[in-house]
Amino acid sequence: MLLLPLVASSQTIQEKVRAYRQKNEIAWINSYKEFLRIPNVSRDTPNIRKNADYILAWMKSMGIESQLLDGKTAGVTPAVFGKVMVPGATQTLAFYAHYDGQPVNPKQWTGGLQPFDPVFITAPVERNGQIVSLPENATSINPDWRLSGRGSADDKAGVMTILRAYEALIKTNSLPTSNILFFFEGEEEIGSIHIAEIFEKHKEKLKADVWIISDGPRHVSGRKVVQFGVRGDVNVALTVYGAKRPLHSGNYGNWAPNPARMLVELLAGMKDENNRVTIKGFYDDVIPLTASEKKAIASIPDIETTLKQELGIQQPEGKGLSFLELLHQPTLNINGIQSANVGAMQANIIPVKAEAALDLRLVLGNDTKRQVAKLVSHIESKGYHILDRDPTDEERQTYPKLIKVVAEQGYNAQRTPMDLPIAQKIIKAVQSTVSDPVIALPSAGGSLPLIVFEEKLGAKVISIPVVNYDNNQHAENENVRISYLWEGIETMALIMMLK
Repeated sequence: MLLLPLVASSQTIQEKVRAYRQKNEIAWINSYKEFLRIPNVSRDTPNIRKNADYILAWMKSMGIESQLLDGKTAGVTPAVFGKVMVPGATQTLAFYAHYDGQPVNPKQWTGGLQPFDPVFITAPVERNGQIVSLPENATSINPDWRLSGRGSADDKAGVMTILRAYEALIKTNSLPTSNILFFFEGEEEIGSIHIAEIFEKHKEKLKADVWIISDGPRHVSGRKVVQFGVRGDVNVALTVYGAKRPLHSGNYGNWAPNPARMLVELLAGMKDENNRVTIKGFYDDVIPLTASEKKAIASIPDIETTLKQELGIQQPEGKGLSFLELLHQPTLNINGIQSANVGAMQANIIPVKAEAALDLRLVLGNDTKRQVAKLVSHIESKGYHILDRDPTDEERQTYPKLIKVVAEQGYNAQRTPMDLPIAQKIIKAVQSTVSDPVIALPSAGGSLPLIVFEEKLGAKVISIPVVNYDNNQHAENENVRISYLWEGIETMALIMMLK
C-alpha cells in the first residue's frame, strides 16, 4: 500500500501549514487547554452542552456556516455541524470526531494529574513523567511533551486537529479543493445512541463522497495509519443474586449460595484454556478477511515484543495468533466485576449479589442481537433463569439460580473496501506528509458506529488516527503527545486538499 512521494504543490502547502502552526502553537495549545477544562463525560448533559456550544462558537469565529443538529428525541446531546462550500469543487469530504469522553475517577489519576486540569508532562506518569511548565515568553513547545487530561487524545484531539487544519489552510490562502463538512458528535462514548436519528433527520445536509474519521491511535511504531473498518460493540451487564440480605460467612457458609463465587464460575467458563470463547456459535458468522486485507496485515511491522515489555505481559492470549489477527476476531471482555468490599472495608459476609460488565466487540458478519442471544443461551445452559430486573420473592423461591442480563444498544462492525479510488487518494494524501510508509489496516481494534454512517447515509468511511498509542485512552492519566497534534493537523490539511 506504499504510494507516491509528496508532490511539489502538496509540499508547499504542508510547509505553509507548518509555518503557520509554528507561529501560533502557544495560542493554539492555550485554547486547547481551555477546551479540555470543560468536563465532557457523556452523560453529564449540562457540561456536554457547554462543549457543543464551545465548538459551535469556535467554528463560527472561523467563518464556518455552523449549527447544532438534533434528532427526533427531545433534549438529547446535539451534534455540531458545519459546512464550507468551495466554488468549482466536484466532491465533498466530511470530517468526524467526537467531543464526549469516558467517565473519570479523579482518585485514580496519579502524579499530580487531574482529569479536567490539563498540564504538560515530560512523559506518561507510568514512565516517570513529570509535570512541567512553559518558560516565560516561550515561542514553542517541546514536541516530545504530553498534554494530560480527559479527552486530550480521545477525542477532542480529533476536533482540534480538524479545525486547526482548516484554519491553517484558510490563513495561508490555500483554499480546500473539496467542499468540507464538519460533524462533531457528543454521544460516541455511550454508543452513539441517537446518531441514527440525527442522520435520518439531516440526511440531505450530510451527503459526502467520503467521511474521514479522526479517532483512535496511530501504530505502536509511530507510523501513520489509514484504517478501513472498525469493530462493532455491545455492552452487557450481569447481576447474580444470593440471599436478600448479607449473611455472616461463618454462620451461613457452606449453606447459603454465594453470588460472587457463582458469577466468577460462570465467567471463567466462558473461555477455555486457550482463551477461546466457549459460547456456542460465537465465531460462526465471522466474514473472513479478503486476500488484499490479509496481504495488508502481513506487511505491517510486528510490535508484540514492544508491547509485552512495556505492559509487563509474558504470555498474551490468542494461542499463537498474531496481535493483528486477533484484532479481526470478536471478543468477550470483562470490563469490571464487583461484589461487596475488599481491603480495609472487607467484612466476613456472604454478599447479596455480584455484578459484572461485559464488553463484546464484533467483527464483520457478527450482529449485536445475535451475539447477545448467544451469550444469553450460554448462561441459560448453566442453569440460570434470566431476568431483565431484580427478582421478586416468588422468583427467588422458584429458581435456584437467578441472573439479570441487561444489554445496552450496540452497533455492528463496518469495513470499507481498500481498493476504492477515493481510498487510494486518501492513502496517497497521508503518505505525502511523511517519508515512512503509511500503514493501511483493514480494521481497527476499537469501535465506532461507522455501520450507521453506511446504513443511513450510504457513506464510504475511512479512519485517520492522529494520537499516540500510549495515550491511556479511556483510563486515568490520559495524554496526547504534542508532536502528534502538529502532525495530525498537517495530515488533515493535506486530505482537505484532496483532488
